[in-house]
Amino acid sequence: MNQIAEQFPVVFDALNVGFLQTLKLFFVTLLGALPLGLIIAFGSMTRIWPIRIITRMFVGIIRGTPLMIQLLIFYYFPGLVLKQNIWGSGEAGRFFAASIAFIINYACYFSEIYRGGIQGIPVGQEEAGLVLGMKPRQIFFKVKLMQMIKRIVPPISNEVITLVKDTSLSRIIALQELIWAGQAFMKGSRGISGAIWPLFFTGVYYLVWNGLVSFGLGRLEKKLDYFR
Repeated sequence: MNQIAEQFPVVFDALNVGFLQTLKLFFVTLLGALPLGLIIAFGSMTRIWPIRIITRMFVGIIRGTPLMIQLLIFYYFPGLVLKQNIWGSGEAGRFFAASIAFIINYACYFSEIYRGGIQGIPVGQEEAGLVLGMKPRQIFFKVKLMQMIKRIVPPISNEVITLVKDTSLSRIIALQELIWAGQAFMKGSRGISGAIWPLFFTGVYYLVWNGLVSFGLGRLEKKLDYFR
């Protein structure tokens, strides 16, 4: 027990660094994927059929393949096939590649949620707006938008909670996130060999962060109740 107690500062320093990397990837993914998902949703609903077909095919490919495979392809394809490293070297390069892969993956999932939310609003509301002389853009932002947000908050919440856990997949390209930091003690790469107990603390980090995210999204959903 004394030996484990002596290891605590080293373990928690490493886990805190890994957790910060996990948080960075989480927030960067949301900042990129939420607006990009709306753009993709418009592309999949456009009346211009070539754009609509290409967009839906792209979304289908991304949603139909594992995120782990996408991470490997995004990170290694430019260097192995194109003979050019576009991501940069070191931890910054791995984080950049992981961020792009996560943003594209989650944007495609968000786009389908957006599309369902938009198409779920009764057509009569748009027709009424047109009768009142409103333009399609005004109808979307003044009539549809808040109703759509109310409809999509629960499924978006599920995806956001999944994202918290999916960030651990970035270790496949050696990004030193939270689980990588905990697993390093098993391998002895941080001066402590064969220690599995730090992995239990990584679970605590995820539980606490997931709890905070769930609480915040729950509060947002309650504030939107007046749109029922």
